[in-house]
Amino acid sequence: MKTSTLHDPKGSIDSLSALRAACVALPGVDAATQQQIADREAELTKPAGSLGRLEELTRWLGGWQKRVRPELEQVQILIFAGNHGVVRQGVSPWPQDVTAQMVQNFETGGAAINQLARVADARLRVVPVLGLASTADFTTAPAMTESAFLEAVRTGYDAVPRECDLLCLGEMGIGNTTAAAALAAGLFGGAGADWAGRGTGLDAPGVAHKARVIDAALAFHKAEMAAAQGASEAVTRFDPLEVARRLGGYELAALLGAALAARHYGIPVLLDGFVCTAAVAPLARLASGGLDHTRLSHCSAEAGHARLAEKLGLVPLLDLGLRLGEASGAALAVPLLRAAVACHNGMATFAQAAVSGRT
Repeated sequence: MKTSTLHDPKGSIDSLSALRAACVALPGVDAATQQQIADREAELTKPAGSLGRLEELTRWLGGWQKRVRPELEQVQILIFAGNHGVVRQGVSPWPQDVTAQMVQNFETGGAAINQLARVADARLRVVPVLGLASTADFTTAPAMTESAFLEAVRTGYDAVPRECDLLCLGEMGIGNTTAAAALAAGLFGGAGADWAGRGTGLDAPGVAHKARVIDAALAFHKAEMAAAQGASEAVTRFDPLEVARRLGGYELAALLGAALAARHYGIPVLLDGFVCTAAVAPLARLASGGLDHTRLSHCSAEAGHARLAEKLGLVPLLDLGLRLGEASGAALAVPLLRAAVACHNGMATFAQAAVSGRT
């Protein structure tokens, strides 16, 4: 059984400062294990590097699992669901009731992710965060109070099982692409038009309206999001956690908590699409290498995802034009990781196969 290299801080995440400390004090990868994996790769019956990214993925998995022979016996998919007050601004063509209805659909096995989880041989759990209570409309108030934001983060943290070889993260929430776009703008700059996309099916005028709503939210919260400034700083910086509290959502906060728990527990993480990537981005803004334990499963068709991935240095494994959410892309990438592990663990070395090495 793997154990955390840090004391589990979850019980002490009772303030933004405590959460910030937990996001900064992050354990690193097991470099010695990664070197052992690389050494074995060099002996396998293939030209060096010929399996491309599969080889890097094996080192990534094994380094975080602390296993020279990585395993994918226990793969967990977590979907966090939440509702958003900004829906009242007309940013989605779907009513907010759909969030609860889709949670029920997940639980009865009728959604796409249920089928994909079965194919991936992964466990699936859906977590309605804070009972699907709606956040505030963030164009006129912070999306979450500090206490509710921290409760959502702890909900995500609590949902991560310690006995897990790989964690796949996803979400469901009508209006949450608006929150993700606002969060991305708050963290990386730009206007609403730089980040807003079609979401669940907006037309061009709808996307333009969505961008204006995001701009209104950014203007409303600008002063309060600003971090303490040093005299030598020429540009305004923003506190990533305050940005997440003001512009995010309950399910986004839970995703942040889950990614943080996985880092502390030494569990590699597959991220899903735009919303999921935006939700965990504060980790990268708070600590160098904050997302090193993650890989991006795919590039979403949602406008802004490719740009956000580039900002975070994440290279997607797949590009299938998906914009569904609900961990669909992460689930689709699991068989790819299984193939990488199977090659590394199952291939013979040159010596075992009596194959001559390169001269």
